[in-house]
Amino acid sequence: MKSQEIIKRLKSLSNKKNVEGMARFGINPEGTLGISVTTLRKLAKEIGKGHELAQELWQSGIHEARILAALVDIPEEVTMNQAESWLKDLDSWDVCDQLMMNLFDKTSFAFKKAIEWSKRKAEFEKRAGFALMATLAFHDRNANDEKFEVFLQLIIDAATDERNFVRKAVNWALRQIGKRNMLLNKRAIAISNEIINKFPGSKSAKWIAKDALRELQDEKTINRIKEKGRG
Repeated sequence: MKSQEIIKRLKSLSNKKNVEGMARFGINPEGTLGISVTTLRKLAKEIGKGHELAQELWQSGIHEARILAALVDIPEEVTMNQAESWLKDLDSWDVCDQLMMNLFDKTSFAFKKAIEWSKRKAEFEKRAGFALMATLAFHDRNANDEKFEVFLQLIIDAATDERNFVRKAVNWALRQIGKRNMLLNKRAIAISNEIINKFPGSKSAKWIAKDALRELQDEKTINRIKEKGRG
């Protein structure tokens, strides 16, 4: 299926009411058609993988076409130049997160870029760094704990960023790292307490840490981590 046909199909599925609803959740309505991710996933399976197709879909600038591009691109063919170019185009948190969890976290340079992007000033670039940390913590079962220890220090450094899209990603990364295994759970809890003590005047730091502690110390969370360790 050619990109023009796919875009035409996407436009036929547009829903203005959905766009309005998405906007209430902080999703940029500009260039958005209001199509659910579930529908996009089904379409991606129908289309199949294609690196050039993904480039064309992304270049369309359409919100849903960019999520679809993340779903159909081939991680092994993604270059760092492409990753940087797409990163600069990000203007909505959901496209950012879908790109990290469906494509960039499967590239060979994912850990490198998570570190780099977490230090950026631009809001969505910085969010991408921490979203990438979160998705790596969830998806990469073979990575050693040391790689995530590096992320924990970066989480401390970003804890006082008051921008909503950044602080939520920082919190997400902290929680996901803390759910990998019991050792990292204890480390993430210690980091959360360190953040509270280090930045008593920061509303963002307080929220990031306390919200993480609520989940990471929960008995159900602990039991899930222990069960996972037996698998």
